[in-house]
Amino acid sequence: MPEPNGSPNGVTELAVAGQRPVGLVVGTVAASPLEFSVGVAADQYLQLDDVVVTRRKLPDGSEVQIAGVVTNIEAGHEGARFASDVFLIKDGALPAEVSEVAEVTVTRVEPEVYVPPRPGSEVNRAVGEERDSALYFDTMADAKVPVGLGRDGQPVFLNFDFVDGTRGGHVSISGVSGIATKTSFATFLLHSIFNSGVLAGEAHNTKALIFSVKGEDLLFLDYDNSRLRDEFRAKYGLLGLPATSFRNVQVFAPPRPGDPNGTPDVRARDRAVSPFYWTLAEFCEQELMPFVFADGEDERAQYTMLIGQVAARLKRDYQKVGADGAISVSGVDTRNGGPVRTFDQLVALIEDELLDDELRRDWVAGSTSMGSVNAFLRRLRSAVKPLERLIRADLKDRGDRSLTTSKAQVTVIDLHNLPDRAQRFVVGVSLRQEFRRKEEQGTARPLMFIVLDELNKYAPRDGDSPIKQILLDVAERGRSLGVILIGAQQTASEVERRIVANCSIRVAGRLDPAEASRPEYGYLPAAQRQRATIAKPGTMFVSQPDIPVPLAIEFPFPAWATRSSEKGTWHGVDDGPAPPADPFAGLDDDPPPF
Repeated sequence: MPEPNGSPNGVTELAVAGQRPVGLVVGTVAASPLEFSVGVAADQYLQLDDVVVTRRKLPDGSEVQIAGVVTNIEAGHEGARFASDVFLIKDGALPAEVSEVAEVTVTRVEPEVYVPPRPGSEVNRAVGEERDSALYFDTMADAKVPVGLGRDGQPVFLNFDFVDGTRGGHVSISGVSGIATKTSFATFLLHSIFNSGVLAGEAHNTKALIFSVKGEDLLFLDYDNSRLRDEFRAKYGLLGLPATSFRNVQVFAPPRPGDPNGTPDVRARDRAVSPFYWTLAEFCEQELMPFVFADGEDERAQYTMLIGQVAARLKRDYQKVGADGAISVSGVDTRNGGPVRTFDQLVALIEDELLDDELRRDWVAGSTSMGSVNAFLRRLRSAVKPLERLIRADLKDRGDRSLTTSKAQVTVIDLHNLPDRAQRFVVGVSLRQEFRRKEEQGTARPLMFIVLDELNKYAPRDGDSPIKQILLDVAERGRSLGVILIGAQQTASEVERRIVANCSIRVAGRLDPAEASRPEYGYLPAAQRQRATIAKPGTMFVSQPDIPVPLAIEFPFPAWATRSSEKGTWHGVDDGPAPPADPFAGLDDDPPPF
């Protein structure tokens, strides 16, 4: 039979045309109000994730509609006893019938009279309003966010009330690195939220903060994808979304090592990109010292008590020197009193002070063992090389080097050129800054979305760190403040339980077989767990609270460039300083020596 048009798997038109029953409720397998089995008709078929509906009349004449999703299918020969009987049946020497039986998990019963369907009842594919009812799309009203196409080629929606904090918040995305397309789905989800209409008039002011930790793939969100073909555009049309790139993106990148001009350390992007770093004055004023140690140390370590004490002393006694962020610290030894312009010099000052028995008393309270002091200094000294280009006062203040989300709708912070310790510092400081800004704002709207990959690194199940505490705060209080976390990780089993537990929406792509067996994926039925180990890129399993069964979806190919080779037309906004009309303006008027 030729496949009908209009669907990637040839189901849509078949379901709409004719509305023939796909099978009957079988009587050899007990049916319950929560699950039943369907004997598939000889000229029909069912596949995993198909949505079906059946009905039962009650003695009072009313009718109950029972809808569900196919979660397993088995085919076999009825009448065969041995595996070798298949050859006799094929040759016609042994009578037998082929049977296909689909297991259906009930998703909705209307009205809520929980009775099982009767054996022999007709079962149909759910289409149109019946499909919307079976998957609760009819209850989402204006909160429908398209997240992809189902196996029937029709849109699948997410209930935005469970994302924006109305009834729940946060999204957890799991999958194998490089195959599960976690960040691609996260950016598509943002694109859908911004363009689906669920934000209404707030869309323009809603912000997203994305941390780019792997390569420069996320630095081209405002470039059209040159590989986007018409067939991909058609899928965006089915979802009611524009097949366009993001329109307002600002990229921040750390300064290049050894560059006296603080040029952003990026290679393939040359527009709307700014450097970022913190001056020594900001380091002291904002008490950023704890984030230097944000690598999940044992909270029982004695030296951790010194971190807050040293940070408090710096905040209390630092003084600005000049306009470039340099500092001096009052009350220190005269040998250390000169201007401090580099992180290395600041660490050296702290070392000199803490290693002196007399001077140490002004920095730490009570009796502190030299073992703790040495452990603190050893770790502080090891942070100099990773952080020296991020904490400095040796560059002329450019005025636009502070991380902020106010410049654009989507802010990307590029971390891939930084060592792990520096990445942790930037993530921790940035999260704290944005969380505090939302607290001071006092209102949940407009929303702030935070996209963070490798969540298991920043909020591991074991240990403690300032970043982990901030992420816990975001998970537990963020939705009331309008801060929504979209976290991605290879292994949800290694992420702090309280963070995963506070995510209302859970998404899984391709999973490692060992990881798929973890209890963190208990929301996936057995068949979907097995399927997740062989899922293709672009296929995700989406679980949301108001739909009892996770839905398998395929989201469209990105309409924005995901690498330098895909860069098409740029649609961004560059707020940087305009180049002068005369490139020689400001130079001496003396004639050139030639």
